[in-house]
Amino acid sequence: MAQTITEKIFSEHAGREVHAGEIVRVDIDMIIGNDITTPISIRAFEESGAAKLARPDNFSIVMDHYIPAKDIASANQAKISREFAYKHDLKYFFDEKDMGIEHALLPEKGLVIPGDVIIGADSHTCTHGALGAFSTGMGSTDLAFAMITGGNWFKVPETIKVELTGKPGKHIYGKDIILELIRQIGVDGALYKAIEFTGEAIQYLGMADRFSISNMVIEAGAKNGIFAVDKITEAYLEERKEANGSLRAEPKIHYSDADAEYCQVITIDTSALSPVIAYPFLPSNGKPVEQAVADDLKIDQVMIGSCTNGRIEDLRIAAEIMKGKRVARHTRMIVTPATQKILLQAQKEGLMEILINAGAVVSNPTCGACLGGYMGILGDGERCVATTNRNFVGRMGARTSEIYLANSAVAAASAIAGKIVDPRDI
Repeated sequence: MAQTITEKIFSEHAGREVHAGEIVRVDIDMIIGNDITTPISIRAFEESGAAKLARPDNFSIVMDHYIPAKDIASANQAKISREFAYKHDLKYFFDEKDMGIEHALLPEKGLVIPGDVIIGADSHTCTHGALGAFSTGMGSTDLAFAMITGGNWFKVPETIKVELTGKPGKHIYGKDIILELIRQIGVDGALYKAIEFTGEAIQYLGMADRFSISNMVIEAGAKNGIFAVDKITEAYLEERKEANGSLRAEPKIHYSDADAEYCQVITIDTSALSPVIAYPFLPSNGKPVEQAVADDLKIDQVMIGSCTNGRIEDLRIAAEIMKGKRVARHTRMIVTPATQKILLQAQKEGLMEILINAGAVVSNPTCGACLGGYMGILGDGERCVATTNRNFVGRMGARTSEIYLANSAVAAASAIAGKIVDPRDI
C-alpha cells in the first residue's frame, strides 16, 4: 500500500509497514531538552528510579532560553541541567561556550539527519522536518519516558499535502508562505496532522526558508511539517559534514509514493503572495503588508531573531536593507543571531557593523525576547514587529502590548521607517 514520507519513517522505525491512525512504539534517534523543560524531565527520570539513560548518545540538552542566566531563579534552574549533563557525561550538552537556539544549533552541528524520529520538550521541535526527518514536540514527562526507555508511543498522523506553485517574488520568504498557510487553515486546521510540502516552488526555497516553514506548522496544530530531501538539502548536509567532520549518522531518505493517500490537498501560489503580516493576537491573523501600510501602524520595537528567523540569511536580508540608514528615533531594534556560529559569520561578512551602525542592539544567541524572557520585554501598549513565531497576548511582555509577525525584510524596513512598511518600496 502506498505511503507518505511520514508513514515510511515510522515504518522503518517500527520494523513493519504502518499507516495513518496506527499506534506504534519506536526508538527515538534524537531527544532534545533545554534549560526550561529539561529540569522537569530530570525530576521525572529520577523519581522513576532510573539510574542511566537508555541511550546517552541520542540525548541532547541545549541551554538557550535564559542563558546567560537573567536572575537567581533561572541560574538555579540551569544548574539542574548542568549537573545532570556532567553526571551522565552527555556528549551533546551545549552551554554558554557553544551557545545557540536548539532548533538552529542542532542542524548546524550535523545532529539532525533525514529519516530520524526526533522529539523535544519544546513545541517548535517540528523545525527539523525541513531536513526530511519526523520531528515533533512533546511534554517533559513524555521526554523522560524516552530518556528511560529509548523510545516512545505515537499515533501515525494523517498527512496534509501542501503544493507550493509559482516562483516567490522579491522579499517573499518561507515566513510568508507559512503565515499564508496558517491564515488559510487556522490555528487548529492541522490538528495532529503531518504537513508535507511539495511543488515547483520548493526549488526556490533555501534551507532557511524551509526551517521557517517547518518551525511554524505547530501554529496550525500540526504534529510535524516535512520536506522531501532534494539537492538543496543534500548540499546543506554536505556543508554540515565538512564543518563538523561528520554527520551524527547516515541519512535514510524517504519519498512519498506517487499514489500516497492525503487527507487534504492545499495549493498556494507563491508568485501571488505579498509579504504577510500576522496581526495580534494569533499567527492565523495574517494580512498582506499593503493592509498594514494602510493601517499606518507605528512601532516601538523590532526584533529579528528566534528559531524561526535568526539565521545568517535573515541577517543578510536585514543588513542589505539597513546599510547606510538609521533606525527611526522612536523605535528600538534588537538583533539576536540564533547561534554563535551565525554571529561569527555575520561579523566576518560585516553585517554586524552595518546593523549596529544603523542603531540596532545585537544580543547573544538566546530565545530571549521571543518568549518574553528577557532582553527585549515589551511595556504597556507597546507595539513590536518580530520575526518570531507567536504573537499571543502577553507573549513578549505586557498584556496590552502587540506583536506583528513578519519576515526579516519587513522587520528591517519597518525599523527604519518607524512603522510597518513594504520592503519592496525601499
